[in-house]
Amino acid sequence: MESLTEKMPLTEPPQVLLHPNQRVGADMVRWRKAGGGKALVRAVQDPAFVREQIRVSDLRGLGGSGFPVWRKWEAALDELPKPDKYLVVNGNEDEPGTFKDRLLLEQTPHQVIEGAVVAALSIGANRIVFYINPDIKRPLVALRAALDQWQSSDLLELASTALGKPLGLVLCPGSGHYIGGEETAAMAWIEGGFPFPRGKPPYPAQAGVHGNPTVINNVETLAHVSHIVRNGGAWFKSLGRGAGAGTKLYSLSGDVLHPGVFELPMGTSLRELIFVHGGGLLSGKPLKAVFTGGPSSNLLTPVDLDVAMDFDSLRARGSSLGTGAMIVVSEGTGIVKRVAEYMRFFAHSSCGQCPSCKTGTATMSRLLDRIDTGEGTVADLNTLKSLCTMLPGSGRCHLVNGAVLLLDSAFRHFHEEFRQALH
Repeated sequence: MESLTEKMPLTEPPQVLLHPNQRVGADMVRWRKAGGGKALVRAVQDPAFVREQIRVSDLRGLGGSGFPVWRKWEAALDELPKPDKYLVVNGNEDEPGTFKDRLLLEQTPHQVIEGAVVAALSIGANRIVFYINPDIKRPLVALRAALDQWQSSDLLELASTALGKPLGLVLCPGSGHYIGGEETAAMAWIEGGFPFPRGKPPYPAQAGVHGNPTVINNVETLAHVSHIVRNGGAWFKSLGRGAGAGTKLYSLSGDVLHPGVFELPMGTSLRELIFVHGGGLLSGKPLKAVFTGGPSSNLLTPVDLDVAMDFDSLRARGSSLGTGAMIVVSEGTGIVKRVAEYMRFFAHSSCGQCPSCKTGTATMSRLLDRIDTGEGTVADLNTLKSLCTMLPGSGRCHLVNGAVLLLDSAFRHFHEEFRQALH
């Protein structure tokens, strides 16, 4: 039997996040037979090699930010533990239309854990907190069972020995609040407080959980790490199309024949996702619009069908990839009603810390409900337009900005539909 610390080769049989051999749930034996644990061994041998492969891979933060992962890791690496260093695995996933992380946690929890442990070794973190949406019951059960197996595993012992101190793995169910997914709000909850976002700087890498250096990475982001280490950063980057790197889990929902989670090359076109993998629209209806990255972004319309769904290409269109959630709307579905529904979500989700966000989203929701039910006036519509210019940048987090993006984009593309709904 080969030693755990025997030098591992760079290239392994190519795997992707949802490869059938990786869908083993909490079964650690099957996962290791499929190659699980090999990336951790390589990280023990050479953490600098891991960081370089992550840099070459152009892996981005897949929780919505698209920030280069290697930059976040380097920032934390430069900080000395005081006395600890944290890695937070963010699985708070709670935005409408987003359901990729729960799939990974339920079907492949060990590769998420290994990715987190490899990341911890790479930055010198000795505490890993799995911060997970408390409402996703089956993924929580699978993750808890997997973590129990890691506690008595030789892999965790190996990682702790390499760190020179015990590596702690802790499961922390989140608050159940949408805003709890924002990184500073997540830290506040982990510390035992209410998940209020805070201003930056200081950034988490400087002063995070309990004042310690902290890196916060999304579940999907960390699930890629072991494959990048085993196959190389250049291999991962080559999986993407155009400006995209690697693969991406796209959550497809709404008026499509086959909704679901699709792992595709980063940079896949919206047309391919909807009409090839999603089977087209229900009843063969024409496409009207797509909410990208969940509802907190600019709408795309049929003229955007051939846009590459990567961070930079969508940003150039004034939109955002976000978490990769694509909510499809067909002709015949009212945009006013959809926007009103999503605005109620934002108003309900505001934590109340910033008055402009709390009162602004509540006011927008109330006025949209009036318009949607045929009771709205021209004055209501003009008030909404004014709020779209007054509110951006007034909150500590992105919630109010996302609400304004949603409404402003709907106005630009479907203003006549709002006007026709007025009393």
